[in-house]
Amino acid sequence: MNIKEKQLLIRERKLLAVDNIKSFLEKIKKEDKSINSFIYVAEKEALEQAKIVDKKIRENKKVGRLAGLAVAVKSCINVKGMPITCASRTLKKYVGTYDADVIKKIKEEDGIIIGMTNMDEFACGSSGETSAYGLIQNPVAKGRIPGGSSSGSTAAVAAGFCDIALGTDTGGSIRNPASHCGVVGIKPSYGRVSRYGLVDLSMSLDQIGPLCKDVYGAALMLEVIAGKSDKDSTTYEEKTDSYSSFKNIKNLKVGLSKDFESLCVDKRIYELIMKKVAELIKKTNSNILNVDLKHVKLAVQTYYPLVYVEFFSGTRKFDGRRYGEKIENSCGEEVLRRILGGREISRAEYGGQYYRKSLAAKKEIAKDLEEAFKKVDVIITPVTPKLPHKIGEKVSFKDMYAYDAFTIPANLAGICAGVIPAGTIDGVPVGLQVMAPAFKEKLLFEVLNSL
Repeated sequence: MNIKEKQLLIRERKLLAVDNIKSFLEKIKKEDKSINSFIYVAEKEALEQAKIVDKKIRENKKVGRLAGLAVAVKSCINVKGMPITCASRTLKKYVGTYDADVIKKIKEEDGIIIGMTNMDEFACGSSGETSAYGLIQNPVAKGRIPGGSSSGSTAAVAAGFCDIALGTDTGGSIRNPASHCGVVGIKPSYGRVSRYGLVDLSMSLDQIGPLCKDVYGAALMLEVIAGKSDKDSTTYEEKTDSYSSFKNIKNLKVGLSKDFESLCVDKRIYELIMKKVAELIKKTNSNILNVDLKHVKLAVQTYYPLVYVEFFSGTRKFDGRRYGEKIENSCGEEVLRRILGGREISRAEYGGQYYRKSLAAKKEIAKDLEEAFKKVDVIITPVTPKLPHKIGEKVSFKDMYAYDAFTIPANLAGICAGVIPAGTIDGVPVGLQVMAPAFKEKLLFEVLNSL
């Protein structure tokens, strides 16, 4: 059952919100022990909220766009009264004292928070293996990683533990696991969604976005959480369209780039993407244009100095006095690597050597994409250069970082991007990425819906 069908059934009282939530809770109890997608399941709170929604509908009162739907939340987004651990021992005792802007909007639309999901610790990771609460399994490709860092949110959607989930995307942390787990994942334009209430990995790159099994559900969630916030100065007044109302698109100019093709380690992935592109072109009477993105090969090298420095700065509040334990004494290896790396890059003697050069390269990558979008409507790429590795397989941190080679450019440029399943290779899901200009989410969803 897709989200649109379920919306209608709940509003017509053919499906009670309580029954919807109960079915998910039962499934989580039976199956999540082997997947480990949740850190906290809000059984009592979710059922209470479901009863309120059913009462509203029974009394013919107006209900919100998410009425009765179960929403899972990544554990770095504040929800009042729920543990906000960031999957780290550092914050193992911290409980949210307020709702993030996105959570407030979800509650106003009668969405029901079903729990807090597992993730790479402090969003540092691309595999779902760095959590202090144990690694997360890929529910549709058993024995392989689900991707990260929004691992638990994506796995929860793929396993059927919720209707929609929230993740965060710094360099691909929604799109990477969406590809590996065969679901839809959206990175909104920078400034489209408020970050108030988010524990940042990188303040200049992070965006909160939706994960769902269908495009409509992801579009619906973005409609709800998008918009300007007085509590987040990075948000814009840009008009929020009705994303979930799709029209048939025709005569697109679809951009492809040899610069992306050269980054694909597993050529089977690129072949599968090209097959899907050919289907889109035929279906929409569109044209393919090649675009020059010569600086995208620098994306990974550009991204990590920025992330290291901003993450180091952001973690100074975890000093053992205000929030939980001192982070350096309680975090895992990958988090510590980024803290120490950020500290070194930030030192005065390195001033201008790495961080400023990364900012300059970021501008060049953004300029490449800006020029490309003068010629094309969207750009289509793979999501990851190779299939997800097997759990327990030794992967160097450099190879781990390379998982984000196709997704990082969208964050550096501040544009929107989305992932949709393209098919499977060796039984493992492979996603297709569509990138669109900043604040063109309406176009993005219409293209995804046409694929």
